[in-house]
Amino acid sequence: MLNHRFVSLIAALLVFPTTTQAADDFLAPLAGSWQGKGTALTRIGAKPINVTCSFTMQGDGSNLNMDGTCRGMLVVKRNISARLRANGQNYTGTYTGPSGQPSSLSGSRQGSAINLTVRWARVVNGDRVANMSFEKIGDNRLRLQTVDKDLATGKQVVTSRIDLSR
Repeated sequence: MLNHRFVSLIAALLVFPTTTQAADDFLAPLAGSWQGKGTALTRIGAKPINVTCSFTMQGDGSNLNMDGTCRGMLVVKRNISARLRANGQNYTGTYTGPSGQPSSLSGSRQGSAINLTVRWARVVNGDRVANMSFEKIGDNRLRLQTVDKDLATGKQVVTSRIDLSR
């Protein structure tokens, strides 16, 4: 069964902020329905799980709301939601996954990518912090990726990568 970390990684990746003026140019085109596929780890060292996700995104120049589901192993489905606020080039917000516990998000946008730090509400892979990136690829594609540190080796490990399109 997929655990909280798996769903947290996917959802957190999907939350993205922008600046208030530039945000309109960045966020407005993202409104709508998105679907995609990718892989996620339930824990570092585990075999990747194929996932499919669908999301509805709504936003304006300073806020973004994302609601959707991700499904793994054909039968496990998880609801995901996130709320994000932009303040200049800085972004803050929350992510709520299946546990119902909100995790905090913060980061900044650089070009077409948003780099976020997620502070999980509980321990994930031995700590409470991971790095996420959201990259807009053209007008109709998004790439979401979470990277976490393997505490045993000190190496960075991609724990989820989802490619979305519409």
